[in-house]
Amino acid sequence: MTTAFTLLFLAALALTTLLRLWLARRHLRHIAAHRGAVPEAFRDSIALAAHQRAADYTTARVRLGLLDVIVGALLVLALTLGGLLQAMHDGWTALGLGGIAHGLAFIAGLAVLSSLLDLPFSLWRTFVIEERFGFNKMTLRLFLIDLAKGALLGAAIGLPLLAAVLWLMAKMGEAWWLYVWLVWLGFNLLALAIYPTLIAPLFNKFTPLADAVLKERIEALLARCGFRASGLFVMDGSKRSAHGNAYFTGFGQAKRIVFFDTLLEKLAPGEVEAVLAHELGHYKRRHVWKRIAVLALASLAFLWLLGRLIDAPWFYAGLGMQGQDTAAALVLFSLAVPLFVFPLAPLMSALSRRHEFEADAYAAEQTRAGDLVAALVKLYRDNAATLTPDPLYSAFYDSHPPAAARIAQLQAA
Repeated sequence: MTTAFTLLFLAALALTTLLRLWLARRHLRHIAAHRGAVPEAFRDSIALAAHQRAADYTTARVRLGLLDVIVGALLVLALTLGGLLQAMHDGWTALGLGGIAHGLAFIAGLAVLSSLLDLPFSLWRTFVIEERFGFNKMTLRLFLIDLAKGALLGAAIGLPLLAAVLWLMAKMGEAWWLYVWLVWLGFNLLALAIYPTLIAPLFNKFTPLADAVLKERIEALLARCGFRASGLFVMDGSKRSAHGNAYFTGFGQAKRIVFFDTLLEKLAPGEVEAVLAHELGHYKRRHVWKRIAVLALASLAFLWLLGRLIDAPWFYAGLGMQGQDTAAALVLFSLAVPLFVFPLAPLMSALSRRHEFEADAYAAEQTRAGDLVAALVKLYRDNAATLTPDPLYSAFYDSHPPAAARIAQLQAA
């Protein structure tokens, strides 16, 4: 059974890696083939130079992604069958750690290693690609501050949560997976509630929307939609990037509407209203709760599966580890599962794109469809989003429908 599982794991690793590389190469060829002409639906609104800039920007990011895929696959192989996880596990044991303390050190050490390997990609993405195309506003000092804040926040929140999970796995018997799922679900709902007021302000400055005319227009939209928010805020996104966006976050009394300052600089008031109506469409169509329900059911299924595997010696030995413990089971499962479920990615992407179409339709009911079209065109142009993604690549990776499909639906509304 051990050998069979090892071969199955290697097959999944190889096939998933090759599929991701093949999809990326398809995407690059498709973009290059359409670089020379703006799609007909956008020829009156987007210049050829802007279209080619978006193609080059996307190409640069995808090429970096190719290297990231290869490094990621080699890391998984080194950690499992290469014996790196076993060496880390034995190292903490040699230092005298045991029980939950050993599990925390083992998983935290892996997280640090993964972050260190990802750091060169983040630096290149920010200070080379984003800089080359005029999007980066980040300084190295701010980058390092964000990195430190993220690490401290991850430790402050993640370590207690992980300790609780390991304790439940050790003490709750065969039904531990149900208790862990309940804790996970409660944690995610709590995070949604506290993110707007406690976490997001650690990284960005949020100021009340000062434009009285725009504020009045937005409040009228909120009244029409029956949406109550704790405030309208502008986020200083421009200190990190020239990209623009808008979103609402939180739930209950903690709901906030947030505009990037870069978005307000680029869009007319009617276009801002239309973008916000799209975001409100997600709320009115209960997309957030539907997505939470899907993820909750998926996580319940995965934890149940881990509950069946945690006592199987072949599961550990097949992935290069000796002995059995809860922390090792969590790590091995988190490394193996993505390899087997990646072919299902188009299902989640399709659900997300369906929600985007529904939110667009809601926005067209509450505001002028033409304003949302104009806003989307500006956002695609100014954010250098490609207008010609490879359809198959898009089906796997894109949470939003292709630009032409969105515009066509809105124009037909």
